[in-house]
Amino acid sequence: MESQAKRSKQSSSSGRRSLKRKLEEDFQDDRKVSSPSSHDDDAHQDLAPEVRTQVEILESTFSSTESDRASAKRAIHVLSELAKNEEIVNVVVDCGAVPALVKHLQVPSLGSEGDGGQMPYEHEVEKGSAFTLGLLAIKPEHQQLIVDAGALPHLVDLLKRHKTAQNSRAVNGVIRRAVDAITNLAHENSSIKTRVRIEGGIPPLVELLEFSDAKVQRAAAGALRTLAFKNDENKNQIVECNALPTLILMLRSEDTAIHYEAVGVIGNLVHSSPNIKKDVLLAGALQPVIGLLSSSCSESQREAALLLGQFAATDSDCKIHIVQRGAVPPLIEMLQSLDAQLREMSAFALGRLAQDTHNQVGIAHCGGIVPLLKLLDSKNGSLQHNAAFALYGLADNEDNVTDLVKVGGVQKLQDGEFIVQPTRDCVAKTLKRLEEKIHGRVLGHLLYLMRVGEKVIQRRVALVLAHLCSPDDQKTIFIDNGGLEFLLELLASTNLKHQRDGSVALCKLANKASSLSPVDAAPPSPTPQVYLGEQYVNNSTLSDVTFLVEGKRFYAHRICLLASSDAFRAMFDGGYRERDAKDIEIPNIPWNVFELMMRYIYTGSVDVNMDVAQDLLRAADQYLLEGLKRLCECAIAQDISVENVSLMFELSEAFNALSLRNACIVFTLEKFDKLSVIPWYSQLIQRILPETRANFVRALTRPIQADL
Repeated sequence: MESQAKRSKQSSSSGRRSLKRKLEEDFQDDRKVSSPSSHDDDAHQDLAPEVRTQVEILESTFSSTESDRASAKRAIHVLSELAKNEEIVNVVVDCGAVPALVKHLQVPSLGSEGDGGQMPYEHEVEKGSAFTLGLLAIKPEHQQLIVDAGALPHLVDLLKRHKTAQNSRAVNGVIRRAVDAITNLAHENSSIKTRVRIEGGIPPLVELLEFSDAKVQRAAAGALRTLAFKNDENKNQIVECNALPTLILMLRSEDTAIHYEAVGVIGNLVHSSPNIKKDVLLAGALQPVIGLLSSSCSESQREAALLLGQFAATDSDCKIHIVQRGAVPPLIEMLQSLDAQLREMSAFALGRLAQDTHNQVGIAHCGGIVPLLKLLDSKNGSLQHNAAFALYGLADNEDNVTDLVKVGGVQKLQDGEFIVQPTRDCVAKTLKRLEEKIHGRVLGHLLYLMRVGEKVIQRRVALVLAHLCSPDDQKTIFIDNGGLEFLLELLASTNLKHQRDGSVALCKLANKASSLSPVDAAPPSPTPQVYLGEQYVNNSTLSDVTFLVEGKRFYAHRICLLASSDAFRAMFDGGYRERDAKDIEIPNIPWNVFELMMRYIYTGSVDVNMDVAQDLLRAADQYLLEGLKRLCECAIAQDISVENVSLMFELSEAFNALSLRNACIVFTLEKFDKLSVIPWYSQLIQRILPETRANFVRALTRPIQADL
């Protein structure tokens, strides 16, 4: 996963920033020199003469005399104080300080003026030089310059100083400054990392992990952490130098700084290195890493969670062992931390662990579902994705489905705003996975909750089943077990969120039930009967009945009218006066509408445009021409809008236009967001509610073969 490399890189950068702070804090025992507070470039350039003076002193004082050593120490201290201000660092470098400082990493030959063989200010000058070079190396553009000046071999020699000198505070200090300088030089610089290995820097750094001074141990671990990052050759040499046993012991240290650096080294060693990962596990790192999840140091917790996520990718057994050894409760607790990085890394680890079937129920049982769902609201893309990936794993187990439904997890997945496409894809797969499990005992459990659970749970179950159930189970869920009533209650609610949930769920259910789909308003095929044909429309040939429409005669044929509808059969076969009349007056239908109606009767089809659709619907309803009604309803349904849906519903009621009524209902459900802001929306819902219930009951109780 991308966040692995990202987090490793961030932790490396964080280590570098903390190193600079540490360098500054630890130098407090030396005399302070005030640095200029002005940020103006000219003011900084005014320091150039002062810097050159100190550089000249260094160049002329490389000797073992006490006066030269004292002068060199003072000059180095002035430069180090200046170098603490990153805006002045370039001036220090540009004035030639680097070669002079590198020169003083070495010990000058002990002259005749040496006091009994003792070097004046022994270790102090070298320590100051290493410290100052470390500060200069914080800027990446200076790293190669310092290395090219020959600093690395001398710094590596300083790492071994304890072997030729009696351990003391001064010795510890010079070693630590040399380690810190190497760390800063190699930071995010792959060629210098390799150069450190070539110069023999890794073996003494590994040895220093066991040094008596805790600060030196810490510094050595920090250097190894940097050298191991994205450098396979360095990783292998660190392991070959037998660093793992000591690093694992350091994980158990009560010194938070030590175990933080140790877990960072191990994390960088195992990243993208399967063989080293196995070596680390075989060396016994798993339990102490799990122990760090409860550390008081949030950075150690973060690194431990990242490392467990990397361990969990090894194999299924490792995932199980991590859970068995108690990692899940502290990881879940970290999900609720105020520290975003802790939340991100714990979600990452849980996501890896949740991909194993044996762990999924355990993570849910320990309370992992709710905090993971909350993380879906994060504006941090990586954090959001890690949480989504963990929930994807949990959804794979049938025993977790009901828990996800009860806490509103499905709605959270459906309604969430996800920042990156991979997260959206992951959520879609999770919902699909849940849908595939809504059957058998899972469905039985959900139906039980919908019958006996608290009201909020009953509603959540009904909403989820509307979205995820199989069409074959719809009658059982929504008619036999009352799920439809919960959805209708939500739709009728005064709570806008409930209304929206009910609308979306009913719309989804309508789309699954074919008789409630807008396709139901599609024009029908011509009724299977004999039609006289287009040529006989308003043709006097063989005409045996005439209609008077708007004062004009319209010629027709009784046989065709009798076959078309019960209304005409009653007119000509019943006791109406039209039975024997030759001219029948049509007082309430315009000529163009009547002509279209007759054209339909003679041909079985007609083009319906919106100019006449409503009048033609009225005529079709009056003369019981169901096929023509459907054609009109289909045409009118295409014109339904937010502004006219209420009028269209009234029209459907006036002429018993079931397809148009259904289209209005589906439109109202689909366009909730636009309709809900209109003042008359609530009245519309109350009006459509009885018909909505009737439509769903009719659709969900009809025989399945009726769809065929």
